[in-house]
Amino acid sequence: MSLKVVKYSMLRSKKIACFDCFSGISGDMILGALVDAGADIRVIENELKKIQIKGYSLTKKGVLRAGISATKVDVILKESVLRNQKSESKKWKDIEKIIKTSALSDKIKQKGLHIFKRLFQAEAGVHGETFENVHLHELGGVDCLIDVFGSLIGIDMLGIEEIYTSSINLGSGTVKTEHGMLPVPAPATIELLKGYPVYSSDMKFELTTPTGAAIVSGLKAKSIPLPEVVVDAVGYGAGNRDFPELPNALRILIGSVTGGAGSDELVTVIETNIDDMNPQFYEHISERLFDAGALDVFLENIIMKKGRPALKLSIVGRNQDVEKLSEILFEETTTIGARYYDVRRKILSREIKRVKTKYGYVRVKVSSLKGRVVNMFPEYEDVREISLKTGLPIKKITEEIIRLY
Repeated sequence: MSLKVVKYSMLRSKKIACFDCFSGISGDMILGALVDAGADIRVIENELKKIQIKGYSLTKKGVLRAGISATKVDVILKESVLRNQKSESKKWKDIEKIIKTSALSDKIKQKGLHIFKRLFQAEAGVHGETFENVHLHELGGVDCLIDVFGSLIGIDMLGIEEIYTSSINLGSGTVKTEHGMLPVPAPATIELLKGYPVYSSDMKFELTTPTGAAIVSGLKAKSIPLPEVVVDAVGYGAGNRDFPELPNALRILIGSVTGGAGSDELVTVIETNIDDMNPQFYEHISERLFDAGALDVFLENIIMKKGRPALKLSIVGRNQDVEKLSEILFEETTTIGARYYDVRRKILSREIKRVKTKYGYVRVKVSSLKGRVVNMFPEYEDVREISLKTGLPIKKITEEIIRLY
């Protein structure tokens, strides 16, 4: 068997960004911070022309926020667009059509669809409407679309592959919306930020907007602490106010993670003991948990009180996924309680390679430590498919790929 590795590098450096939300987060703040960190606003403007939206322009200027230099990016709407936005509101089918008929890359389209889907789901839940019938008012406007897709284009332009976020400052007070005066955070904002660490400062202002919250959750940002990272750039995106006591700006840290001796990551373990459930259910439950973002799911034999044999179900997940993983646990099992705690894990730099063999392509998982490949193993499902087609033992195919890789 001869092997051809289609894509391979001994040590892959991953570009990450951290949203430092000490003064909240909004769509225009994200866009401004990305531009401040090096994203070319002219290139972003040209990419945005691929969306069939007219009647706006982007402006960029340097400003001071409590003595900190920041970049303010604004979406300037023509008077006719402003009038239309006040009289029109958009349903999911309207936003979906705008995104799908654009000439943007499929990757950016899918991310944008996911972000706006999260917005509609949050609004529907808050207002007691169906997903298909709920309307977005100001959140469906041109400026919101431009903030979201401008940010996605900027993230792609800077090569950012993963987002982290600090605890998020929500602000306090009230905010005026199409539904009247609402408390800060707006109901949709806090719905979108379920699972994320948040706090409320004494600032009587909406520091975190639904758009900012939707981008954070829609991009599946991880909560800090960060892995070990070499900082390459820092950007400050200005908000609309200049508070003397706090810079109204979002800071973005952009850097590279190479894996080193293994990257540290904070995760949450959820556990429960079960002694009264049909064991056939566990396969289905595990699949649901993995589909919802669980990093690992496993079972252990235990002895409970009165000598009862039982199983301990353990789920490893990201901090922001604890709520949805717990909901699945309670919906699908007979447990009436679970415990959870944060742990740190150390992980190797990992990549999936597509290896060409005489049987076809096989995915191979490669793990590196300090630039050295220390583990590699063909994906089981690929090897199993070859075995079923050829009649060769799985063990023999696996050993041959490992030996010749």
